Amino acid sequence: MKKLKEILKSFGKVLIAYSGGVDSTFLLKTAIDELGAENVLAVVGISETYPESEKAEAKKICKLLGAQFEFIQTQELRDENFASNPKDRCYFCKKELFTSLIKIAGQKGFNQVIDGSNVDDLSDFRPGAIAKKELGIRSPLQEAGLSKKEIRELSKELNLPTWDKPAYACLASRIPYGTKITKETLKKIDEAEQYLREMGFREVRVRDHGALARIEVGEERLMEIMDEDVREELYSKFKKIGYIYVSVDLKGYRMGSSNEALTAYS
Repeated sequence: MKKLKEILKSFGKVLIAYSGGVDSTFLLKTAIDELGAENVLAVVGISETYPESEKAEAKKICKLLGAQFEFIQTQELRDENFASNPKDRCYFCKKELFTSLIKIAGQKGFNQVIDGSNVDDLSDFRPGAIAKKELGIRSPLQEAGLSKKEIRELSKELNLPTWDKPAYACLASRIPYGTKITKETLKKIDEAEQYLREMGFREVRVRDHGALARIEVGEERLMEIMDEDVREELYSKFKKIGYIYVSVDLKGYRMGSSNEALTAYS
């Protein structure tokens, strides 16, 4: 924490790439405490890959923390480099977002654009980190050596509502590499996942395989989702959403399961 505070103080005024998640909320709170709310701006990138529920929650948290914030519309689906869904799609998404944030920071007098990446992200497949490095975006949590577990513990001490929030990734990550990303597919995924959350499942992913939806929930709740009544309810709802087949992943929820296909046959 001492190192994190020193890093933030060295910036003076910061613009934070804010998502409403565990890491960026903790970063936002710490930045406000160290620099003052007038020297911190949270900017949320909005597109079809970002659920409406997350947008509402991000706005709510910013108001709770007394943060300056704004939303910008990103257009990654217009970029065929992203929409064609190559394995490095995140590079193109992050490059557009960070380029926009740098422009806003320059216009409004903020010295540095920062994001909420932590040290655990260094061990995952993160093409977006290349764009971050190219554009000079800093990651104070990562530089200070903070892990996700530590950030959750510190967030709990600060009474942040996000301390136990499930990990989140953009909706495009539910679509297998090489399958085109469309507004229609993203809308189906968002609606399906929102329905599962309304049923009480906190850690969920709906992996889209065209006509097939592959549901991931926490291992401890696999038997619950296999209950006959629950299965019938889900099947009926998913059919209305637009899926023909509905399956449950027997391995359960795990982060980055889409990346498993990159090494499965190598």
